[in-house]
Amino acid sequence: MSETIARRGLCLVLAAPSGGGKSSIAQALLAQEPALFLSVSVTTRAPRPGEIEGKHYYFRDEPAFMALAEGGGLLEWARKFGRCYGTPRAAVETALAAGRDVLFDIDWQGFRQLRSAIPDDLVGIFVLPPSLAALDARLRARRGDDAAEIARRMAEAQAEIAHWREFDHVIINDALDDAVADVRAILRAGRLATARQTGLDAFAGAFLS
Repeated sequence: MSETIARRGLCLVLAAPSGGGKSSIAQALLAQEPALFLSVSVTTRAPRPGEIEGKHYYFRDEPAFMALAEGGGLLEWARKFGRCYGTPRAAVETALAAGRDVLFDIDWQGFRQLRSAIPDDLVGIFVLPPSLAALDARLRARRGDDAAEIARRMAEAQAEIAHWREFDHVIINDALDDAVADVRAILRAGRLATARQTGLDAFAGAFLS
């Protein structure tokens, strides 16, 4: 049985254009990595039927949300379609200190804010589709949008793709199983980073005493 060495957790970010397959990768990753958990956001929108406080979201009114943001209680936040969404700082920092890894399903803007807030704890992965034709086909398969809507969504996806260089790693999601394996390899490498293994001083020091 291998020695267990204490380590600090990491934040694993998956970002992709719409149709890149990010959510499918995240779901498969969570099923295969029981020590990994999905970050729970705080939002100003009302709960939908079946949504549970603390499991799907933390639901707050806008004054409470803004007080949290202005007080430094959020690692990142954005306003989308008139509602605010953000990542609570305390829950993430508690998880990292306990050696737990946190998965984020966010866009490049959220990643940029996280990189500013916790650069040493962040591993960013950008997911690319195999081709524009494949991306177009995936977007068309989602719902019966007209040509103008498909063109709009393709333009938005290409705007997202323009930020791929900001990430630590890039994978191509041609086959889901291969993409998930690639992400798991990156996660494994991140966990084994020398700086992240906080128990190495004691463990390695025993060989040198």
